[in-house]
Amino acid sequence: MPKELLKSKLQIFILGILLLLLIAVRAGETVFFYDPLTAYFKGDFQNQPLPHLDHFNFSLNIAFRYIINSVLSLGIIHFIFKDRRMNTFASFLYTLLGLVLYVVFLVILFNFGNTHKVELFYLRRFLIQPLFLLLFVPAFYYQKRIKHPK
Repeated sequence: MPKELLKSKLQIFILGILLLLLIAVRAGETVFFYDPLTAYFKGDFQNQPLPHLDHFNFSLNIAFRYIINSVLSLGIIHFIFKDRRMNTFASFLYTLLGLVLYVVFLVILFNFGNTHKVELFYLRRFLIQPLFLLLFVPAFYYQKRIKHPK
């Protein structure tokens, strides 16, 4: 088997493992992470007060989950594009956007939680799900196609 074909198959295998790990994080969210808002947002949350939260544990779990999803997403971006500058830029975006969203999420949660439930819902979604990966991959692909048309 040619060396390049073997390397390509290995990279596809690693990419598959990273995707499976992202799925595992999502599938095991109720087992591995403390997040009482998961069940809360599945119900009629507009008419219910926020559930009692252990704020420290909850904040830590949200941050930890964002970091796990970010690391896996950066690995996926690395294996798709194989471009160090693009990966550095994606790391910068993940860090900046994560910090901004996390601070805004905590401010709303601690100060305006019961009056801004929809904002909490969407901010939490960006923090606990790999939505940036779904945004960045097409954007980076488009950018790469513009710089290096075939």
